[in-house]
Amino acid sequence: MTDNDKHAAKNDRPEKHENNEHKNHNKGHHERMIEDFKKRFFVSIIVTIPILLLSPMIQEWFNFVIEFPGSQYVLFLLSSFIYFYGGWPFLKGVYKEISDKQPGMMTLIAMAITVAYLYSSATVFGLEGDDFFWELATLIDIMLLGHWIEMRSVLSASKALDKLAALMPDVAHRFTNGETEDVKVDKLQSGDKILVKPGEKIPADGRIAKGSTSINESMLTGEAKPVEKDKGDEVIGGSINGEGSIEVTVGDIGEDSYLSKVITMVQEAQKSKSKTQNLVDRAALWLTIIALTVGFTTLFVWVLLRDDLTFAIARMATVMVITCPHALGLATPLVVANSTALSAKNGLLIRNRTAFENSRKIDTIVFDKTGTLTRGEFGVNNIQIFSDHYDEKEVLKLSASLEQNSEHPIAKGIIAKAEEQEIDLVEVDDFQALKGRGIQGEINGKKMMVVSPGYLTENEISIPSEVSTKGISTNVFLLIQDQVIAVISLADQIREESHEAIQSLKKLGISCWMLTGDNEETAAEVSRELELDGYFSEVLPDEKQDKIKSLQKEEKFVAMTGDGVNDAPALAQADVGIAIGSGTDVAAETADIILVNSNPQDVVTLMSFGKATYRKMVQNLIWATAYNVFAIPLAAGVLIPVGILISPAVGAILMSLSTIIVAINAKLLSRSIN
Repeated sequence: MTDNDKHAAKNDRPEKHENNEHKNHNKGHHERMIEDFKKRFFVSIIVTIPILLLSPMIQEWFNFVIEFPGSQYVLFLLSSFIYFYGGWPFLKGVYKEISDKQPGMMTLIAMAITVAYLYSSATVFGLEGDDFFWELATLIDIMLLGHWIEMRSVLSASKALDKLAALMPDVAHRFTNGETEDVKVDKLQSGDKILVKPGEKIPADGRIAKGSTSINESMLTGEAKPVEKDKGDEVIGGSINGEGSIEVTVGDIGEDSYLSKVITMVQEAQKSKSKTQNLVDRAALWLTIIALTVGFTTLFVWVLLRDDLTFAIARMATVMVITCPHALGLATPLVVANSTALSAKNGLLIRNRTAFENSRKIDTIVFDKTGTLTRGEFGVNNIQIFSDHYDEKEVLKLSASLEQNSEHPIAKGIIAKAEEQEIDLVEVDDFQALKGRGIQGEINGKKMMVVSPGYLTENEISIPSEVSTKGISTNVFLLIQDQVIAVISLADQIREESHEAIQSLKKLGISCWMLTGDNEETAAEVSRELELDGYFSEVLPDEKQDKIKSLQKEEKFVAMTGDGVNDAPALAQADVGIAIGSGTDVAAETADIILVNSNPQDVVTLMSFGKATYRKMVQNLIWATAYNVFAIPLAAGVLIPVGILISPAVGAILMSLSTIIVAINAKLLSRSIN
C-alpha cells in the first residue's frame, strides 16, 4: 500500500462525531484501567501502614507494642477496606475467569486474600489463632503493583474492529429523481444508484452502471497495482476510486458486505485466540489446585488426628495463604516491563503478552507480499527505447514531466525515478487525463502521451515485438506524435531487508511462506527470488485466514506478517500476528506485535527476545514458588511431631527473600538478550 493510498484512506472523509466518541472511549479504556490500579495501589499502601503497626505479629517481630481499647476492631475495619477496595479487581477478575472456565492468576489471588480475610476476621470475633491481616494487606499491595507495572508496559487491547469500520466513508452521493443527494451510508439500500467521484472511497459493494476508472484495492485485496474497471465490473466498499467518475448500483449491504465479512472473520479469530493462557496463568492454575488440595487435606487430617477444629482451620488457612507467594505478583510483570522496554528500543511494540511469550515456538512464518516483503509501491525496473533520438534520461524527463500532474501510483513511480537521477522536469501544456488509459499533453509543441497497452490496442498502434506483455511488471508506453518511443516497466520493489530476513529465518529452521492477493506469475517470481519454501497467490482475505488454519491443522505454530486490511483476518487467526509499522491502522490494531521499522529482519529479533523473555519468566516463577516446597509442608504441620512448625515470621522472611531474588533476576534480562 502506498503512502498516498494510506493518506487518502485516512483523510478523504469527514469523521463522525459519535464514531470519534466511540473510538476515544475504547482508546481511553486501557489508560483508565492503568490509572485505576495505580490509584488503588497508592491508597492501599497508605492504609497498609496502620495495619502493619497494629498487627501483633509485626509488633512482636520488631519488639514494639501499640494497643488500645478496640484496636483489634480498628485493624479489622482497615483490613476490610483493603480487602474490598484494593482487592476488588481480583474479586471481579475471578468471576470472569470462572465464567470463561479458565482459572488463573485472578483466581489464585482472590482465593488467598479471601481465606486470609475470612480467617483473620474470625479471630477478631472469637476464633482462637493469629490473624493474617498483614499478609492480606501486603499481598494486595504487591499484586496491585505487579498488574499496574504490566499494564503500563504492554500496549492497549486491539481496536481493530473500529479501524475496519472506519474504512467506510460516512456519506454517499445517491441518485434521487435524477439528482444526487448526500445520504448516510447506512441509509443505502440494495439497488440504489450512487455517484463516486475521483479520489473518493467507494461507500458500498456493487457494480459499475456507468463510466470507467482504475480502483486502488490494495488495502482490501493486496493487489499492488490499481485495477481497471468498466461498466458491469464489481467494486468493493472501502476501496479508493481513481481518476474517473463512476455510477455504481449498490449490491450487498450491512452484514453481507465484503468489509463486514472481514470484520466478522477478525472478531471470531480474536475470540478463539483469546482463550490461550499465558505462562503465569497456567502456573497460577496449578498453584490454586495445590492450595485447595493441600489445604482441605490438612483440615481433614488434623480434625481426625486432634479432633481440634480450630487448630485444623488455622493450619488450612496458613497453607492456602502461603501458596500464593508475594513474589508471584512481580515474577512476570517485572520481566514483561523490562522486556517490552528493551523490545521498543529495538523496534518492536508488544500488544499481546501471551503471543510474545509464544514467539519462541514459531516454526512457520507466512509473509504478505505487498508492503511486507515488497515496498508496496511501484518503481521503475526497466526502460526500453525504440528511437535513436532519445536516451534513457530524456525518456524519463518527458514521461515524469507528463506524470507530474497525475496522482496515479504509476506516475509516482516514474517521478520517483526521475528525482533519484536528479532530472529537472519541464512544463506541460494542454494536459489531459485519458480515463483508464493514461495521460497526454504538449511539450515544446509536440503531442506526447504515457499510455497503457490497452490504449495501443484500441487505437491499432503496434506494440514493438521486443516488448514482453507477460511477467510481473506493468508496462506503460511513451508516445511522441503517436509514435512509440519507449516502454517503461514498473513493478513493486522487493525490500532489500527481505532477502536477509528469509535467509536468517531459514538458518533457524523456520519455514517461510508467502500469502498474496497478487497474481500467480508475480507470486512465483517473488518466491523464486527470495527462495521461499512456498506461496499462495490470488488469495482473498477470507481465504488467507483459511490458509493459516490449514497450516495450523498440520500442527504448525504459525506467525503471520502483514500490513494491510486484507491481512487482518490472517493476523488475527495466526498464533502470532506481526504487523509492519508502515502499514494500515487495521493491521497494527489486529496484530500482537508491531515492527516499528517495517523491517522483516526484525522478526528474527522478535524470536530472540521472545525466547529470552520466556526463559526469565520460567526462572522467576521457579524462584517465586520454590519456597512453597519447604513452606507448605511445614505450614500443614508435617513436622509437628518433631516440634517444627513454621511461624508467620519465618514465612515473611522467606517471602521477602523470594521477592528480592525475582526483582534482581528480572533486571538481568538485558544481559541474557545481549
